[in-house]
Amino acid sequence: MNIYDYMLTNGIDDDGSEIERFLKDVKSFISRYKGYFTVMSVVSNKRFLPDLESFRINNKMINKNKADSRTERLMDLNESDVNGCIKCELNKTRKNIVFGEGDPESRLMFIGEAPGAEEDNTGRPFVGRAGRLLTKIIESIDMKREDVYIANIIKCRPPENRNPLKDEIAACAPFLREQITIIKPKIICTLGKFSTEFIIGTDKGTISAVRGKEFDYNGITVIPTYHPSYLLRNQSAKRQAWEDMKKIRNLCSKI
Repeated sequence: MNIYDYMLTNGIDDDGSEIERFLKDVKSFISRYKGYFTVMSVVSNKRFLPDLESFRINNKMINKNKADSRTERLMDLNESDVNGCIKCELNKTRKNIVFGEGDPESRLMFIGEAPGAEEDNTGRPFVGRAGRLLTKIIESIDMKREDVYIANIIKCRPPENRNPLKDEIAACAPFLREQITIIKPKIICTLGKFSTEFIIGTDKGTISAVRGKEFDYNGITVIPTYHPSYLLRNQSAKRQAWEDMKKIRNLCSKI
C-alpha cells in the first residue's frame, strides 16, 4: 500500500500539511524500529509504507551476522598476518602457529602465555594436561569450552616450554591486541604471570597478589588467576583459583 492509498483509506485530506505530518510520523516510526526493519524509501519517485512483515529481521540472524563478521575478521587476521609469521626466532622451531579458538561473540576470553608441545603439534590452544584442566575449570562455572575464546600472548611454542622472551612477546603483541579488539569480550581472565603482566602491567604485584582482583583493560574487566599448569604442580592453589572463577561466573551472570 502506498501513501496515497493509505490516505484515501483512512480519510486523510490531501492539503499538504496532513501529508507532511504523516510523513514525519512514518519517519519517526522507522527511526524507532530501525533495528528490526529494512526500509526502501523511494521507488519510481513514489513514497510508500514498508511491508512490516516482509522486512522484519530476526534477532538471531542479526547475532549470526555479527558472529560471522567477527569470525571472518579473525580468519583474515590469522591468514594474512599471523600465518607464516617470521617476526621472531620462534618461527624456526615451531611446528604450528597456535592462533586461538572459541566463540568470537564470547563475553569471556582466557589468555595464557604460550603453546606447549601438544599445542604445537595440533595448532590448538590448551589441549595438553593444562588445557584439559582449563576445560574442567570452564565447565565448573557452567560454561563450555566452545562458549569462551581462548588464546595466548605468543602464537609459537618456545623451545622446551621455556618462558617467552620480551622480544617474542613484543612481536606477537599486535596479534593478541587485534584479537581482543575483534572479539570485544566483557571479561578477560589472564592465566599466570606473563599474560597478567601483559594486560595489566608489571607494576601491580605478583600473580599471587593480584589474582582474583578486578582490573581494567580498555573498558574490559580483567581478573587474573593462576595458570592451569601451575595448578597441576600446586594442588593447594586450586581453592584460590576456584574463588577467582566464582567471581568470574557472577560477573558473567550480570552481563
